[in-house]
Amino acid sequence: MGYLNGKVALITGAGQGVGRGIALAMAKEGASIAIAGRTQSKIKDVCAEIAAFGGRAVPILGDVKLAADVTRTVAQAVTAFGGLDILVNNAQEVPLGRLLEARIEDYQTGFDSGPIATLRFMQACYPHLKARGGGSIVNLVTAAAVRWDMAGYGMHGSVKQAIRSLTRAAASEWGPDNIRTNNIAPEALSPGFAGWMESDPEGTAAFIATIPMGRVGDCEQDIGRAVAALCGPDMQYISGATIPVDGGQANFD
Repeated sequence: MGYLNGKVALITGAGQGVGRGIALAMAKEGASIAIAGRTQSKIKDVCAEIAAFGGRAVPILGDVKLAADVTRTVAQAVTAFGGLDILVNNAQEVPLGRLLEARIEDYQTGFDSGPIATLRFMQACYPHLKARGGGSIVNLVTAAAVRWDMAGYGMHGSVKQAIRSLTRAAASEWGPDNIRTNNIAPEALSPGFAGWMESDPEGTAAFIATIPMGRVGDCEQDIGRAVAALCGPDMQYISGATIPVDGGQANFD
């Protein structure tokens, strides 16, 4: 029995990478997990991993960009486990590129899958969290929003900064309902980062050299366990914060 025993968590984009890592870490602390994602085989595989060590999980197929899918995903999670205590907004289609080459369609997709999806999930989950006497929301943002050199990161950074504003507003508005809302900014060995390492070993080596701890975080052990702890009872007075989980790289001051 872990410190999340009896809790129910809904995690978007949980079929791989950071979302999968968070799901595994929370399940090992006793939470029941709604594994939401767009690829059926991936979300089923994560559920099987959780079942293999005695945890509880259900796969929920959907696209965070679609309002109807958001509503259905939350309803299915609540139906499966009888309530909801934790929401993790992890899924995001990341728009990258310099401004003169930027495609407005990509930027729009970034907002649809980022702050708009985040707000929809928070709105849909709010009554269920309140009904349980409170809960925890964790939204994923990025240190790219506060880089000293924003070249190539203008779209990505601005999308994630919008999520930070939503998080602060939710912490202020929903604090009286005992609903805590925080951001984490992870540096993780996700499939995307692994692909970058393979295609550009010199560039990634230079990037990793900027991390004081000298390594990229493991999706479960470093990122997932941090999120699980943030949603646990020992962190019950933390709300409205942006927490870098990146080995000391970012400066949000």
